[in-house]
Amino acid sequence: MTRTISEGDRVLRKVALRIMPFLALLYFVNYLDRVNIGFAGPNGMNKELGLSATAFGFASGIFFLGYLTLEVPSNLALHRFGARRWLARIMITWGILATILAFVPNPTTLVIMRFLLGVAEAGFFPGIILYLTYWFPAAQRAKAVALFMAAVPVSSAIGSTVSSLLIANGHGVFGLSGWRFMFLVEGIPAILLAFATWFYLTDRPEQAKWLTDDERRWLTTEMDNERRATEAEHHWPLRKALTHPRILGLAFVYFAIAYGLYALGFFLPTIIAGFGAEFGTKLSTVQAGLVTAIPYVIAAVVMVFWARHGDRTGERKWHVALPMVVGGVAIPIALYLGNPYAAMVAVTICAVGVCAALPTFWALPPTFLSGAAAAGGIALINSLGNISGFAAPYVTGWLRDLTGTQRTGLWVVGACMVAGALVAIALGARPRSDR
Repeated sequence: MTRTISEGDRVLRKVALRIMPFLALLYFVNYLDRVNIGFAGPNGMNKELGLSATAFGFASGIFFLGYLTLEVPSNLALHRFGARRWLARIMITWGILATILAFVPNPTTLVIMRFLLGVAEAGFFPGIILYLTYWFPAAQRAKAVALFMAAVPVSSAIGSTVSSLLIANGHGVFGLSGWRFMFLVEGIPAILLAFATWFYLTDRPEQAKWLTDDERRWLTTEMDNERRATEAEHHWPLRKALTHPRILGLAFVYFAIAYGLYALGFFLPTIIAGFGAEFGTKLSTVQAGLVTAIPYVIAAVVMVFWARHGDRTGERKWHVALPMVVGGVAIPIALYLGNPYAAMVAVTICAVGVCAALPTFWALPPTFLSGAAAAGGIALINSLGNISGFAAPYVTGWLRDLTGTQRTGLWVVGACMVAGALVAIALGARPRSDR
């Protein structure tokens, strides 16, 4: 049965309405559990555990050393066993470890638990990116990734407010400090959602009972045809996907994007808390949380529109590089401005640049990878790129201790993002055909 383009769009819209809100919810919880240490640090944790800025950055970033150890094998396991079972397994283990963070007695235990949390979460994000390649053709993939990844700025926006409220109002509950109460409460949703994932997600289009027979047949045929075309033009076995220079180049581009993302995520609450000394602006914990949300609310909107524009035009390279350059130029000047309002505008531009580059970037690897090669290649890009998750908070904290200011660290963020943009331009959108 031949379907018109409008009928195909209707099927994809039905798929998006079924799976995208749920996946975004999962990533919302995932990202919040990953970066909520950024709210705990300046709100009692650093003082209670005796953490310097360097030690705080190390504890924040050690998560990613655990994270990268199991990325590739975890994604290969998802490809083999299915998203439903594997994602549920990941969520239960990370949820349990996230709640245990509420009871860490000293810096050493904090570092160990953050490392184990990274091990537990390994494979979640690249697993979702791989999962989306089973359901959305390349022409609609950046928009699908954007809808999923909008959870990053939304989590940062809503999470900053929720975390601040939990810290401010949770002190003394169960005899815990406010930051400990926050860890306890924010770890529980992952455990609950693991059971929902088991029953709600569908592994592949051919198993989707919530589609009609015609819809299921059309989507399965569409995705199979695209996979065969990709394999015919770019025959990348798993070994090639794990060693090719293009994959390593994309990993550096993602490193640069994520460097900006995590530098903001871990240190923006600290930067805003420091506005009092910098500009004479005193904010309460809740007020600081609300101010922290502003850049991410704007970034979430721009992210979706930018990805839709990339899908509509079919252009990828500049949709990755341009926002990286804009964000990279904006962030280092944020604290050189003479008032907090101008500084927040610069920080917001950086957040927009970082977030806008992400969806189109993740639409690139599936254009020349499929099957096990896609599972391994996407995981490797994410794994190597997320080294920045360790480097960004650690280097930023170390430079703050060394110089007594955030400015040097933010210059490093800007330089890294601009360098990544140049590599993205050099790589282009697609490799040449292997045929």
